[in-house]
Amino acid sequence: MAPHGGVYAALDLGTNNCRLLVARPAGDSFRVVDSFSRIIRLGEGVSVTGRISDAAIARAISALAICQDKIRQRKAKRLRLIATEACRAAVNADEFCDKVAHATGIRLEIIDRETEARLAAIGCSPLVDPTGRGAVLFDIGGGSSELVRLARDPARPDLPPRIKAWMSIPLGVVTLAEQFGGKVVTPQTYAAMIDEVTAHVAPFAAEHGGDLGGLHLLGTSGTVTTLAGLYLDLIRYDRRRVDGIWMSDDELTMTIDRLRSMSYHDRAQNHCIGTERADLVLAGCAILDAVRAAFPLPRLRVADRGLREGMLVEMMREDGVLGAA
Repeated sequence: MAPHGGVYAALDLGTNNCRLLVARPAGDSFRVVDSFSRIIRLGEGVSVTGRISDAAIARAISALAICQDKIRQRKAKRLRLIATEACRAAVNADEFCDKVAHATGIRLEIIDRETEARLAAIGCSPLVDPTGRGAVLFDIGGGSSELVRLARDPARPDLPPRIKAWMSIPLGVVTLAEQFGGKVVTPQTYAAMIDEVTAHVAPFAAEHGGDLGGLHLLGTSGTVTTLAGLYLDLIRYDRRRVDGIWMSDDELTMTIDRLRSMSYHDRAQNHCIGTERADLVLAGCAILDAVRAAFPLPRLRVADRGLREGMLVEMMREDGVLGAA
């Protein structure tokens, strides 16, 4: 067992969400002993003002104080505490991080986009079809979205897939909804959102969108998990039923169409969406539709996992308490 008692904590402070996982190594994986997730909209308005607002700072500190309590209660000593696009983009990010450290004791590490893509790939790679050639992974965030082409070595199916190529675009559900509006989305607005994303994705698709045989889409984000919850007609969201499910291209289209036909009020009332995502989820669908058009693959695997799991696996591998595969 690792010298710090074997308790690890991974925190992901995103543009929209604050998420924590506390876990112990267990064989070739890990066992979660505590978790926390709260939508805090840290990046609200950053694309317009360039600053994290005082209200967003207060929401973040409130959530991070809970995370710090959980880290202390579980006696986690091996930590990775990251922040992503909102902090990359905001001119007052250093000031924000200082306030967080002073108020909670949490010292955030602002990671670059390549690191974000790599950690998402590590976290999601167990869901890549072991019988295929790889996957096109996408992570739709609040302020940025990452695309990763994952390739399997057919001679070594026991090894995790490797990153063949990656890209990040400065568009996520928060930035897109702020630009185009998220509560009322007309067909024209929706098409404009897709066009905006397509322009960013096109160069990557041109280089890495050929030779798609044996690949599938692999999606990690609130957008795809929400769509999966709708597809399954869940009364309330259930991670155990969503993580790892497959959806065909037709099933995705039908579910997105259903979502687009709902009013803002209907979306807010749905237990898989709620008021916290009701004005963001159609922006996420537009990003997904742009990805689907660029990489026309017959099926998608849904991942309710990502950066935090990637951080935990990477730390445990570094400490030699987890198998390399």
